[in-house]
Amino acid sequence: MRVLGVDPGLTRCGVGVVEGVAGRPLTMIGVGVVRTPSDAELGQRLVAIERGIEQWLDEHRPQFVAVERVFAQHNVRTVMGTAQASAVAMLCASRRGIPVALHTPSEVKAAVTGSGRADKAQVGAMVTRLLRLDAPPKPADAADALALAICHIWRAPAQNRLQQAVAAHRTLKGRTA
Repeated sequence: MRVLGVDPGLTRCGVGVVEGVAGRPLTMIGVGVVRTPSDAELGQRLVAIERGIEQWLDEHRPQFVAVERVFAQHNVRTVMGTAQASAVAMLCASRRGIPVALHTPSEVKAAVTGSGRADKAQVGAMVTRLLRLDAPPKPADAADALALAICHIWRAPAQNRLQQAVAAHRTLKGRTA
């Protein structure tokens, strides 16, 4: 399974591609950051993020895209920018028919470090260990994107079984109605 993880942001949108399956060693395929100038107009920044995401999709051909679920923050301006960048990533993937999964920050931290309250340094250290890298990816947005991809690879099999069970239940329920 090849997953593009996206840590959305207007100024720095982390992107990372990981390949592998749950229970086996994972491989980092690529990692980076799509950057936009903070003084540029919002529309131009969103187009730049779209171009960057499209380039990653073209180059790495992921089977899934995992995006960090936007959560409420005290700074409304920050959360709006994050949500807008997140929407661009989801749109790019959906336009190509690539399934998109959303994972909360605490879900990603728990999957990668064992604690939903882990800090950025702990996430970076575990991503480095899990992917057998020489050093943590910089900036933290890049490491977070890899953590999202790892989280999805590890959780997707269970989520898929759950979705299949729900679908089967609905089908049975529909037949008895």
